Amino acid sequence: MKLHATTIVAVRRHDEIALAGDGQVTLGDTILKHSARKVRRLYQNRVLAGFAGSVADAQSLADKFESKLESTGGNLMRAAVEFAREWRTDRMLRRLEAMMIVTDGNRLYILSGDGNVIEPDDGVAAIGSGGAIAAAAARALVRHSDLSARQIVEEAMRIASEMCVYTNAQFVIDVLPDRDGAR
Repeated sequence: MKLHATTIVAVRRHDEIALAGDGQVTLGDTILKHSARKVRRLYQNRVLAGFAGSVADAQSLADKFESKLESTGGNLMRAAVEFAREWRTDRMLRRLEAMMIVTDGNRLYILSGDGNVIEPDDGVAAIGSGGAIAAAAARALVRHSDLSARQIVEEAMRIASEMCVYTNAQFVIDVLPDRDGAR
């Protein structure tokens, strides 16, 4: 049986970047947990990270990414590139089944095991089984509302939870100030 992914969504809006994740852990057709925490702060509480995929794999990746942040003095771009390179080339890391969204309030990246470091053009990033739904909802809200980044990720997660069986409505949301100001 395979653990199914989750939904993680991030939005840059006005003077903040919000990151949200649901709490459901699923094994096959069974929900094992409703309140897992898949969004957490790293590197002196200055970086937000959200994880989708296997729980154990995500924890291993979080620890490895935090060590890259430490070794680069908190430089998110350098840490992300070095981490993605190692994730792609390391025999053990390459087998890990997870994806990440990371932000330091300045940059926003999607990281994957195939070496990708993707910075979204529109300030919306989403991963996991409900990621496409959450991204579509967030983009519509960014374009057609005056909601804050926090409100947008909450509503995008609510919509994803209504449509994706691997996403529940118990969210963890965290926000960092946008260090570059409104874009």
